[in-house]
Amino acid sequence: MSRINKERRRYTAEFKESVLRRLEPPTKDTVASLAEELGISRTAIYTWRRDKASSLDSPKSAKRWSPKDKFHIVLETSTLTEQELAAYCRRKGLFVEDVKAWREQCIRANALNAKDPLKLEEDLKEEKQKTKALERELRRKDRALAETAALLVLRKKAQAIWGDHGEG
Repeated sequence: MSRINKERRRYTAEFKESVLRRLEPPTKDTVASLAEELGISRTAIYTWRRDKASSLDSPKSAKRWSPKDKFHIVLETSTLTEQELAAYCRRKGLFVEDVKAWREQCIRANALNAKDPLKLEEDLKEEKQKTKALERELRRKDRALAETAALLVLRKKAQAIWGDHGEG
């Protein structure tokens, strides 16, 4: 049968997706083996895969990776070699640089929270005690200042009423 006479078949989106899922790990299926098994041209499968990858690269899909997805991808790729990582990224429509950046983010996120919770609690307790002592001292000084101001006002009133004691 020649290519010209070959009738062009249409496949549903679900069928295309199921074929593409079979290419994802942990299966060992290849494009050639699937094409032979299902009677589909390899070109069609490569086209579906390219279309799926290009749809993932759109600005809308750049946000489709949730933090949870990114973490799972980092876990899945943690033991892969560079070549295996590159193949994984091609299958998922990712860039190797993105996966490496996500890995660094995970490492930095855990490094930031390395402080001991008990030590933090103890430090907080000390700070609360210092704050309490400072507030007590501030109240005492406020009272002393108010008393001094009252004495100065009384002294001026006394001077206005009786005059200076040094004049007599």
